[in-house]
Amino acid sequence: MGAMQPGHHAATRPDAPAVVMAGSGDRVTFAELDTASSRLANLFRERGLGPGSHLAVLLPNHPSYFEVVWAGLRNGMHVTPINWHLGPEEAGYIVEDCDADVIVTSGDLAELLGQMEPHLAGVRTRLLIEGDVAGFEPYEDAIGGQPSEAPEGEVDGQFMFYSSGTTGRPKGILSPLPGQPFGTQVGFHLLLGGLYGFGEDTTYLSPAPLYHAAPLGWSIGTQALGGTVVVMERFDPAGALDAIAAHRVTHAQFVPTHFVRMLKLPEATRSAADLSSLRTVIHAAAPCPVEVKRQMLEWWGPLLHEYYAGSEGNGFCVVGPDEWLERPGTVGRSIHGTVHVVDDEGRELPAGHEGQIWFESDRRFEYHKDPAKTAAAFDEHGWSTLGDVGYLDEDGYLFLTDRVSNMIISGGVNIYPREVEDVLVLHPAVADVAVIGVPDEEMGEQVLAVVQPADGVAADDVLAAELIDLCRSRIAHFKCPRAVEFMDELPRLPTGKLLKRRLLERRS
Repeated sequence: MGAMQPGHHAATRPDAPAVVMAGSGDRVTFAELDTASSRLANLFRERGLGPGSHLAVLLPNHPSYFEVVWAGLRNGMHVTPINWHLGPEEAGYIVEDCDADVIVTSGDLAELLGQMEPHLAGVRTRLLIEGDVAGFEPYEDAIGGQPSEAPEGEVDGQFMFYSSGTTGRPKGILSPLPGQPFGTQVGFHLLLGGLYGFGEDTTYLSPAPLYHAAPLGWSIGTQALGGTVVVMERFDPAGALDAIAAHRVTHAQFVPTHFVRMLKLPEATRSAADLSSLRTVIHAAAPCPVEVKRQMLEWWGPLLHEYYAGSEGNGFCVVGPDEWLERPGTVGRSIHGTVHVVDDEGRELPAGHEGQIWFESDRRFEYHKDPAKTAAAFDEHGWSTLGDVGYLDEDGYLFLTDRVSNMIISGGVNIYPREVEDVLVLHPAVADVAVIGVPDEEMGEQVLAVVQPADGVAADDVLAAELIDLCRSRIAHFKCPRAVEFMDELPRLPTGKLLKRRLLERRS
């Protein structure tokens, strides 16, 4: 039995907290986590579910989230967390597409579950934490009679995350099951320990929804190593600072949107924050504007570590604070998977030249039930891509410029929206911004900035002109927006990812 799982820590430090909820203060000890996940795993066994079966988890950030996930992982299952902010068709599609044998969800989502009913026909076991929904068994009753001891012969399961569907229907990222005894598939956990100092003395703040790959994967890794995960029920910028102080947080992971919102807090709130317990702050999931990161480093000190990777697991680039200050904007060098930058014809490009980013690695994955998308993610060398564009410098540091799917082609010239977004995002009148290409008879596409104004700001022609002038003072005029539209709220996932297709659909 491997040491990197809750049972080991339950045996050595049963009362140590595995989970603390930042808002409610609810706590789950390692003993409680091990017992509850064992009971659920035993129920799965009783229902004929084992290695290769599929578990769907549709839960808000809840103290029981981890026992459900660990039950699937210790029972050799594919575990798919689902975004509970999705509509019934979108969430139902994932439940059907992943071939879920079992779903664990919550009475909080009763309305959504009622609307999802047509998509649940194939799900034999449906468990409901708290509340009452027709067709669902009460979770506590179902696991209550099960043995609290770990089932015999446990093997490691695997996450099967769904891509967030920023450009179309989400696809499941299916990796082969390791087939190893439970707690022995520890490569990622060792990376957390070796690279970032995670261990039994870690208190890790997870401010994001747990259905997203990084918050869940890193939280599970923290618990595997014996650390405590502090989970925010939902993110708010002042609440994050309070949680760091109240729980003496040592490690935390954010996305750039979180940084922007914390930087826009009143100066008095920022300067009063007690950040003295922090050792390492990690950020990822979206490119961070250089000026945002610079301001965070000035405020929090040299604690910020960045990585670039995808749920596909085909590459992993890292950069520490000092290296980043020497090369502002880099996402670092690869520690897993050699990076190649290639042009549209598949030819490798030299340093300093921008092209599509491919990783050379032995890691295989497929997009579930989508052989065409799988084939497009690999080239003739067996390299794989996440669809991002960037360049390498002479020392092998990678710089991202945007995603292939976001590119605007205006007058035959390629324009990447991120460059414009980075200029506008820190303007005090701007709460959020997205830049998209809209049809233009003469140029093919023209650049449009869609801006969510800050509270109390007049969204008018004067502000629009000011924002266009700001862009023109910083970057080439042909890249700048010809127009600015205002929206009450941009369509972002709670993970910080922007759904640009929704902006485009709104206009069609």
